[in-house]
Amino acid sequence: MISYMFFDCKTKRNVVYIEMQGKTSQDKEFNMSRKAGLINHVDQHIAKRLQLRRVMLGMSQTDLAHKCGVSFQQIQKYETAGNRIPAARLFDLSQALETSVAFFFSGLPGNFPPETKAIRSMRVSEAKENDPLSKNESLRLINLYWNLPADSQRKMVMQMLETLNGNKD
Repeated sequence: MISYMFFDCKTKRNVVYIEMQGKTSQDKEFNMSRKAGLINHVDQHIAKRLQLRRVMLGMSQTDLAHKCGVSFQQIQKYETAGNRIPAARLFDLSQALETSVAFFFSGLPGNFPPETKAIRSMRVSEAKENDPLSKNESLRLINLYWNLPADSQRKMVMQMLETLNGNKD
């Protein structure tokens, strides 16, 4: 990699010129590949955990945006891993979502042998198509169930669901 910094008299700005693998920072392909390479499995995992926590609390993107002082579009970009989340913003999000920063990293693979690390990291960021727990509706149902004020009400709901599903235990 070769890099230069110079002052452009026309624009009156400092310009950084980078050359990697035969492409330069002035080439469109170079900039596109750099942007595409910024989002990795860790960013995707954090984005999914952000959305999970927000939905668990029954909070809208707009509500979260107001608490953090950003637009709801920015929250959308964070949740889709369209934009990386800066460390300070991640801290703000953890405060607004009443959780620790560690929550967003929970489930990421740690120090695994090199041959299994890539496989495990792919599993973290891939959504399973038929997993009912990955659906927002499931999270809402769990929240509503645990927000019932009495154990007797939860027991009645469970009995109703078992009856509707044909399970008579």
